[in-house]
Amino acid sequence: MTARKGTPHPGPHPAAPVYHAADAPTATPVVYLGNMKPVMDHARYFHGIMDELEGRYAPGGSDFRWDGEAWYGTDYNRVWLKSEGTLERGRLGDGDHELLYSRAISPYFNLQGGVRADIDDGPTRTWGALGVQGLALYQFEFQATAYASDRGRFAARVEGSYDFLLTNRLILQPQAEFNLYTKSDPARQVGAGLSDVDTGLRLRYEIWRKFAPYVAVTYSGYLTQARRIVHDQQGETGSVRFSFGIRGWF
Repeated sequence: MTARKGTPHPGPHPAAPVYHAADAPTATPVVYLGNMKPVMDHARYFHGIMDELEGRYAPGGSDFRWDGEAWYGTDYNRVWLKSEGTLERGRLGDGDHELLYSRAISPYFNLQGGVRADIDDGPTRTWGALGVQGLALYQFEFQATAYASDRGRFAARVEGSYDFLLTNRLILQPQAEFNLYTKSDPARQVGAGLSDVDTGLRLRYEIWRKFAPYVAVTYSGYLTQARRIVHDQQGETGSVRFSFGIRGWF
């Protein structure tokens, strides 16, 4: 049969383009389906955020607090560095620094493992760490980590926060952190059981997406056995403070 003029002669479809993945474990080619190219999700990035950089003011005393983290890697594998602590009357306290490897286990959560070092003006403690971090329902930021120390102690930390968008730039964020320990450590003002809590309600205004000043009301205090330890050491067992700070990321 003769094809009509102007109509291409029917024939076999052109071969689908072939892609050899540079990081494939073998030289087996990957064939595009419907000429759709794969998403390149193995690029490496660096990201850092300072969630809290604030001064906390109260009649009984004031302090300066920081809480930040940074990571480097791909969408699936990352190295994390986390640091938090306080500076009060020239002394460092609550120093907590972690170096972690992170692996994505779902679109919203990462499994993290590594080491934690409590380094400040008190005695140093070292821990192994294993936990999860990510976004729960309704974009609730959540972290839960278990620790095992070089002294046979075990601990756990649970923390979370949520952003309420009052406007496109004005955001209200409640936040809470709880620490639990299996054994008391009076030298670090740690008590067995639920040891301490740090909570806050922060109202920030994003002048730029990467920079936002905020005001806050915060509470930090010791509980159960830790409260008795701190009281016996004539320390402050808990306080409500008014805070001013900045939040930024890059």
